[in-house]
Amino acid sequence: MASIVKILRVVADPNRLRILLLLRGEKLSVAELQEILAMGQSTISTHLSQLKQAGLVEDRRTGKNHLYRPAPAKGSPLDEILAKAKAEIPEAPADQAAMRRVVKKRQDRMRSFFDSVAGRLGKDYVPGKSWKGMAEALLRLMPPLVIADLGAGEGAFALLLAERARKVIAVDTSARMIEVGREQARRHGVKNVEYRLGDMEEIPIEDSSVDLVFFSQSLHHALHPERAVHEAWRILQPGGRIVILDLVKHRFEEAHELYADEWLGFSELEVEAMLEKAGFRNAETSVVHKEPETPQFQTLLAVADKQS
Repeated sequence: MASIVKILRVVADPNRLRILLLLRGEKLSVAELQEILAMGQSTISTHLSQLKQAGLVEDRRTGKNHLYRPAPAKGSPLDEILAKAKAEIPEAPADQAAMRRVVKKRQDRMRSFFDSVAGRLGKDYVPGKSWKGMAEALLRLMPPLVIADLGAGEGAFALLLAERARKVIAVDTSARMIEVGREQARRHGVKNVEYRLGDMEEIPIEDSSVDLVFFSQSLHHALHPERAVHEAWRILQPGGRIVILDLVKHRFEEAHELYADEWLGFSELEVEAMLEKAGFRNAETSVVHKEPETPQFQTLLAVADKQS
């Protein structure tokens, strides 16, 4: 962290305060900040460079872009400064509204990708879609259960779960995926799967209404995976369980573009921390599969309880 004098000098500029206020709510790229603030690329880059030099922001590469976020800083006076700035900067409300539109566009691009591949996911290669990993998870199921399959895609896994579940609620953001899933259920005569259109960060399921929540290679598509895990806790009954099958953290950056991945997997520690923060207990994690082909994606399995 830079000296307090340098920090105050940097945040004295109202536009840099606007950037910091935006980044507190969402990780954003230079292009997204340009769209929100209606400033040139060089201006935005200069502001970010100065904020980064002062230790106030950091960035990480995501596909072709760098996403910026506030740098963690304990005991920093910045929170108090930004709280006052939010009330004093007249553009702040409009900035927040513009940011929400930009984030929605990002989600729409991801949804468009899944709409385009609906009906082909069972035929085309998808990283981490491992039958071995799924079998490991199925061993932990105790039927009959009401199961929520979040980020269900076209519902192949939901149909598999339905063979032993009392009911499966399959949730996905892609209307086309939901349509394909419903058609597959009709074609196979499966009547205990209900498809619902919705976001895993705002799950269209009632509180405390399911026995098991399943994320099967879907959590790395969430903009805010910790929110999705919190939502899973909300819809679970006391004594219910969460199961996460996802990619182990990797460095295959092309996944952002090829598969609309928001995150390059997660470490066991990251998943355990998300589960604990959401209120889950007795978390168990393990790597259950490693693909032989480059880039050798690995599958992480995590299971935890919502205590009674």
